Amino acid sequence: MYSPAERSELRDALVAAARADERLSGVAVFGSAALGQEDRWSDVDLAFGVTDSEQLSTALAGWTASMYSGHGAVHHVDVMAGDSVYRVFLLSNTLQVDLAFSPAKAFGARGPKFRLLSGSAADWQPAPPTEPQPLIGMGWLHALHARSALARGRRWQAEYMISGVRDHALALACLRYGLATAQGRGVDHLPKPLLTAYEDSLIRSVEIPELQRAFGASVDHLLQEAREADATLADRLAVPVSEIASSIPNDDPERN
Repeated sequence: MYSPAERSELRDALVAAARADERLSGVAVFGSAALGQEDRWSDVDLAFGVTDSEQLSTALAGWTASMYSGHGAVHHVDVMAGDSVYRVFLLSNTLQVDLAFSPAKAFGARGPKFRLLSGSAADWQPAPPTEPQPLIGMGWLHALHARSALARGRRWQAEYMISGVRDHALALACLRYGLATAQGRGVDHLPKPLLTAYEDSLIRSVEIPELQRAFGASVDHLLQEAREADATLADRLAVPVSEIASSIPNDDPERN
């Protein structure tokens, strides 16, 4: 397990290496550290602008090799965002290190959690606000798959899909209250009475009756949040989405 001091020491070493890397046009810290809001569990989040976009793959390869040989990386995964590559490393001490590589023209603040440390950054317009309709759509899509999983006796798939219905309803609630919608980041900041109301959507076992109960509750929350976000769309969805949760076909539960 890493300590906050070890995390700070590693970040300082990476920033010093980035400032000395001639391939990089800018270095920034992003995430909670950019606003001085780190806690015990925060990651290391650094963003790099790459001077020549043709060197992006070279910079990625060089920094990746350094993370493995010098900083105890055991694995990494890439998250793509436009022209940028977020290479996320897991270190042997369980610290997560996110290194974002962007062509110089795409290197800049996409939100308030970005602080330039050296070099230059492009001017970016604030990202457009999240729209509710895609969240609503993913909610009813999870509901459809939950119904078919229940009908086929696939209890664990049903659990996964029902939880997805609830999670998209919670994301809509976060949007309504001006909170972060991605990865559950805003959920704990929702009003306590609302979160208490959502407890009926929690799945307590993978027995079919319990799954069906939680399914109905999750769909009710989804439709309620859809109504808050887009009443016209909610009116169109109310009957078919309610039917999804109440009409589980009597298929053979052993069917594959």
